[in-house]
Amino acid sequence: MKQLTFLFFLLSSSVFSQKKTESFTSAKLGESREITIGLPASYEKNPAKKYPILILLDGDYLFDPFYGALNYGGYWDDLPETIIVGINQNQNDERTDDCYSDQADGLPAEKGARFFEFIGGELLPYIEKKYRAAPFRMIAGHDTTAGFINFFLYKEYSIFNAYISLSPELATDMETRIPEKLNQLKQPVFYYQSSADGDVKKLREPIEQLDANIKLVTNPLLNYKYDSFKGASHYSLVLHSIPNALYQIFESYKPISSIEYTEKIAVLSSGYVDYLVTKYDLLSKNLGLKIPVRINDFKAIEAVILKNKAYNELDQLAQIANKNYPKSMLADYELGLMFEKLGDAKKAAKKYQTASQLEEIGDLTKDMMMEKFDDMQSLIQKK
Repeated sequence: MKQLTFLFFLLSSSVFSQKKTESFTSAKLGESREITIGLPASYEKNPAKKYPILILLDGDYLFDPFYGALNYGGYWDDLPETIIVGINQNQNDERTDDCYSDQADGLPAEKGARFFEFIGGELLPYIEKKYRAAPFRMIAGHDTTAGFINFFLYKEYSIFNAYISLSPELATDMETRIPEKLNQLKQPVFYYQSSADGDVKKLREPIEQLDANIKLVTNPLLNYKYDSFKGASHYSLVLHSIPNALYQIFESYKPISSIEYTEKIAVLSSGYVDYLVTKYDLLSKNLGLKIPVRINDFKAIEAVILKNKAYNELDQLAQIANKNYPKSMLADYELGLMFEKLGDAKKAAKKYQTASQLEEIGDLTKDMMMEKFDDMQSLIQKK
């Protein structure tokens, strides 16, 4: 486990370009709190790009593992670059006071109530005003802080879109209150929780009861996952949980994989471009992220179109290419390919010639377009 933690540390140190710790003065708490902020490597390079936010309680020890996991997933474009905000809680056992709740009614009380307001009323607005944040917010915690994050579900409208609850210490009646609130969701919510066979016993039984109750929830707006790890402890389960949680939440973000291609796309009889459109529409709807259609995803749809001889769909693919990469040769290339496959060498040649004068993209080059043009010209001369 130490080696795995060290790997996360190396990744977090090398990929993210901006990581800083600052003091945040809170009127709600009546004190200053230390927060650590990690900005994606592309933050300065892409001034129009917006990023999801991840708020980490126990930021003093959860920051680096989350930081590294997001770096690793971001390197392969499996996970989106994310703004990470860690609230450090290691001074004078701050986490206990921060997460205090009344045992009678099971609601935040005293400093716990003020800490709750600090997160939603001060910290989030500050981050979203200062940084380019997409409208997708996540929050995570471990044991005491994991239990506390559930209080944000008690509101009629959750201010967070995703919850990562690692071996939570549940407040009074949470085993029944959380499922009730999840059943009443009015917006999509991702909810992840975990435990392990080596977890603290007094935590594990309520967690398993909560899991059983959540599994009875029928609200289609809930995306729920529970992991119970074998051979893991209360502390090591954190490193098992983090990638699972992130990949659950960002499942729709991933580019088209070989499995997705084989099991979901290749089996279609038509509508290959519609599948691509729907995939990116869901990404925008579920995660609040608007990104250009990946070149590899274009190639995957192009490949299945050619395989099934659905050549007319290349016209639709060209329209998407023109929308996403208007200065590139991609759209004219797709149209040239369509005319070539339909046997119209004259129109194909014209499109390839136009493409050769535009910006290269992916593995498409000007030389390749001119070769295609020459091929079409040869066919025209033979007729």
